[in-house]
Amino acid sequence: MDAAVFRDPRRLFIPIASRAGAGEMAALEFGPTDRPVDVVFVHANGFNAQTYRALLAPLSAGLRVLAVDQRGHGSSRLAADPDGRRDWLDLRDDLLALLAALDQGPVLLAGHSMGATVSLLTSVAAPDAVRGLVMVDPVIMPRILGFYARLPWTSGALWKRLPIVQGALRRRAVFDSREAAFLAYRGRGAFRTWPEAMLADYVGGGFRDRPDGKVELACAPAWEASNFGAQAHDPWRAFARLRRPARILKAEQGSTAHIGDGTRLMRRNPLIRVETVAGASHFLPMERPDLVREAIFEMATG
Repeated sequence: MDAAVFRDPRRLFIPIASRAGAGEMAALEFGPTDRPVDVVFVHANGFNAQTYRALLAPLSAGLRVLAVDQRGHGSSRLAADPDGRRDWLDLRDDLLALLAALDQGPVLLAGHSMGATVSLLTSVAAPDAVRGLVMVDPVIMPRILGFYARLPWTSGALWKRLPIVQGALRRRAVFDSREAAFLAYRGRGAFRTWPEAMLADYVGGGFRDRPDGKVELACAPAWEASNFGAQAHDPWRAFARLRRPARILKAEQGSTAHIGDGTRLMRRNPLIRVETVAGASHFLPMERPDLVREAIFEMATG
């Protein structure tokens, strides 16, 4: 599979009508078009489908893979209003609408970070449309914080004061060019462990051209911040209701999956398999694309 010859992905715009609002979801399509979609891949908060091109392209030798831009990200044409958001059920509903639009048999859902959690919520809501899950360092808050997030009076100023939310709101949105953004990010902060090719893909898919010749983030800082603060969904309940096999790849360092070593989770639901990847951070797909790719391939063909 690693030596396979593959082509560049095709850009698609798929009309969807979800409860969060109708529009067109952008996607990159890898692999043969004469078979149903095997895998739908869902990106992390603030990222985009193109970020994962180097990870997914080798799978195109035998699988048809659809990597989507979620609402408020990449090239998708879906309204993204951050005001009043409390959870990721709008993103779940978009993914449900996409699966309905595909109108085919069940797919493997795979995702990173927020995309992994959205995939989990989707699989529970539409089990007949999903054959399995690969979750790469999903965002799973500790149970007590998740419970607190769902209380009716916790959706306001408190969550907006979280450091990660404030950091997203301060993020620089406009650069002179994509090259300038690439140079500003290279080797710094969250991008410190990224291969340059994946960083270039992130920048390529994550900025939009402005009339003044500059570029700006496709995912507005306010939308990224709202995703960090909107934690009233319940992944723990979803784990308990999951009826499809799931493989979780958990980062050893700085993981957003607060599930310990996964032993209790696997005991409660034998369909779940948790693996901690030694030395990996939350940016596991950038640091160990080989391992993530093999997990997707095995789950899609097993």
